[in-house]
Amino acid sequence: MKDIKLIVTDMDGTFLNSSHEVSPEFPEIYEELKKRNILFVPASGRQMLGITKYFGDIENEMAFIAENGGYVIYKNEELFADKLDQQYIAEIIKAIRTIPGATAVLSGKKKAYVETDNQDFIDYISQFYTDNERREDLTEPVDDSIFKIAIYHPEGSEQNVYPVAKEFEKYNLEVVVSGQYWLDIMNKNINKGIALEKLQKSLNITPEQTMAFGDYMNDIQMLENSKYSYAMKNAHPSVKKAANFEACSNDNFGVLETIKEYLKSN
Repeated sequence: MKDIKLIVTDMDGTFLNSSHEVSPEFPEIYEELKKRNILFVPASGRQMLGITKYFGDIENEMAFIAENGGYVIYKNEELFADKLDQQYIAEIIKAIRTIPGATAVLSGKKKAYVETDNQDFIDYISQFYTDNERREDLTEPVDDSIFKIAIYHPEGSEQNVYPVAKEFEKYNLEVVVSGQYWLDIMNKNINKGIALEKLQKSLNITPEQTMAFGDYMNDIQMLENSKYSYAMKNAHPSVKKAANFEACSNDNFGVLETIKEYLKSN
């Protein structure tokens, strides 16, 4: 493993531990990556502000893939931003309302929008969607570019949301289980893998020069676009099948442990 130029990692369940914390070793490791001209790229289903808040003063040096690939920036410059059609938003929201226990979040460039008045849920999503707003009716248009609809279910998204949401694939939409409790709906061909490819091409970096880490199904295309692809020990079985290697769990900060091993051997 030589000549790595780009390291891309999912956030929740991968780079962050279960308490949503960054390893205290990260600043030192980041400086070493910077010395070697290796770009570190967080890639998440989170809203952009929900990712960048972890990186403080170095944010303007980095690239970020947000909204499961719907929004990409590099050194504070927008490389790509998608937009979901309002017609689909209204229809999806109506369908999600029929699922007991499910709650939808519209994720936009300016803010995230919910129609629930459950303050516990709003407090919970604030760690992912830093700037959010309650609306009476999410089927009504908002003055924002909506990247995706994220649906939460406390008993599991794969079992409780996907059977209903999968019908929207017929509209050429991407429907992906993005976590144990979350499912995302976006435009077709919006995913972390395609976003990574756009970034690679813009920087003239190849998959053979890319290391990637993930834990859930929305990470699979990203892993497939990297020769040095790692599934976390805590990853979904389908992710382990897609990856070429395995890293220790997020609670052992497996991303940084793997990077440290690479830096020691090169």
